[in-house]
Amino acid sequence: MQGNNEATGHAGEQETLDLIPARMLHEWVYCRRVAYLEWVHGEFEDSADTVEGRQQHRRVDGAVDGLPQPKEGDQPTAATVHARSVTLSAPDPGIIARLDLVEAEGDVATPVDYKHGSKPERAEGGVWEADAVQLAAQALVLRANGFRCERGVVYYVASRERIEVPITEALVARVLEACRGLRAAVAQKRLPPPLEGSPKCAGCSLVAICLPDETRFVAAGGTDATAERAEVRRLYPILPDALPFYVQEQGATVGTKAGALVARRKGEVVAEVPLLHVSQLAVFGSVQVTTQVVHELCGRGVPICWFSYGGWFYGMTTGIGSRNIELRQAQFHRAEDAAFRLAVARRIVSAKVRNQRTILRRNSPTVPDQVLRRLDDLAQEAGQADDPAALLGLEGAAAALYFGQFGSLLRPRDGDPAVAFDFRTRNRRPPRDPVNAMLSLCYALLAKECGVAVWSVGFDPHLGFYHTPHHGRQSLALDLMEEFRPVLADSVVVTAINTGEVRPDDFVRAAGAVSLRPGARRTLIGAYERRMEQTVTHPVFGYKVSYRRVLEVQARLLARHVLGELSEFPPILVR
Repeated sequence: MQGNNEATGHAGEQETLDLIPARMLHEWVYCRRVAYLEWVHGEFEDSADTVEGRQQHRRVDGAVDGLPQPKEGDQPTAATVHARSVTLSAPDPGIIARLDLVEAEGDVATPVDYKHGSKPERAEGGVWEADAVQLAAQALVLRANGFRCERGVVYYVASRERIEVPITEALVARVLEACRGLRAAVAQKRLPPPLEGSPKCAGCSLVAICLPDETRFVAAGGTDATAERAEVRRLYPILPDALPFYVQEQGATVGTKAGALVARRKGEVVAEVPLLHVSQLAVFGSVQVTTQVVHELCGRGVPICWFSYGGWFYGMTTGIGSRNIELRQAQFHRAEDAAFRLAVARRIVSAKVRNQRTILRRNSPTVPDQVLRRLDDLAQEAGQADDPAALLGLEGAAAALYFGQFGSLLRPRDGDPAVAFDFRTRNRRPPRDPVNAMLSLCYALLAKECGVAVWSVGFDPHLGFYHTPHHGRQSLALDLMEEFRPVLADSVVVTAINTGEVRPDDFVRAAGAVSLRPGARRTLIGAYERRMEQTVTHPVFGYKVSYRRVLEVQARLLARHVLGELSEFPPILVR
């Protein structure tokens, strides 16, 4: 045995990496899907329970006395050694465990496992089965390192109760069964199905990643409003706890102070927000970001999104990110499958055209019926296109019709000259009129949002299925954003103009290009963020949720589709 806080030398480095953590056996017994998501995909999400549990474990971390090497023939003595935070491994059956506390007398050792919460009232033997299995796995690693271990203890922190658990042959058999089951699932690269209607899901920290009810609903063929969709539970919060932090004050520096991000310009604080409330940092133009901020955000998995002064999104700084290599392997494999790429592309273009049609129908009093009928026809044709070139042609035809009528959506307030927002056609790089300048900024914000979403799920954002790979372009992010363009970008521009939030004098014109003044850009970003946080009824699942959550869920459903768990990727169609 190498020491109190080291894995034993029975296995080499590669073998150690393949050992199953005892905690994963606990998860496997509790929920096989969660175990796979955590151990294979590397997924984890904190909840109030996990944060509190981690705080409680810190009280027992840190070695008090070392765990001595057991000697053959030792007999228990009155002197009990208490060793904390001990990591040991057992090559057979292939387990590694970090033990909260080991009480040792000679060569007899008793593991004590601390659990958040109270002693269960209806569990057999006074402990949950998953807790007993994890404790038995700890007993096996102690035995593999020369100790005798016939019992263990589960300590429930909330109720302050110690429950003694005998390490029976039946319990050991349950540990070995869990080891075999988890290894078989990993070998087959098979994500176990979600639990069906289980109360466990409501308290699971991974529920927004697992999406148990949503996955079952789509797998069963649900893609639109049906009577059964009421059974889909929204088990994650409507609004995320953290939001983007935008800094566009030129010459500002973003630093850290007492657990917060602080933007300063010439020594004065421009903005400040707690790190816990930051989902991403977005900076425009000449804004400096300190090394400390980069380190802190990379460690927290919070991306830094970089925009040009004019609002062009051109990259992210991230930490290691998702460890879900299985998803990236499937993504690259699917990208070589022409039939799969075409099926996804059909779905993307068809949904985009339908949403364009809906935006015109709902907001334009003058759109001709033949335009709506033609857009409906194009959406249907896109769903049946037989090659990518034909699909591009259909998308282009729909865009010409849509933007040909887009100007009819704009009704500036009285007193604003309509000519200032006279929209004729879509143009960019650079935009040559105020409406196109606003559209370009909102598309950049949405591309950033989709890039963060696919990156956080575990995708490579640069390899898409509809948009071809191109140097520096996040093709998969563009795939994801297509159906959301009319809903989350175009509608923001229309609202900002029609409500007078953005006025004709909010633009700078130079060398044939038009851009927003800093104040107007701040206003438009605020309008975009309000739209993202707007609560709507999910078009597929029927529960209330914010648009930002809808986008996140779509990214995860796309991952399930790429991995083969879902045969369909459901479209988001507004009504």
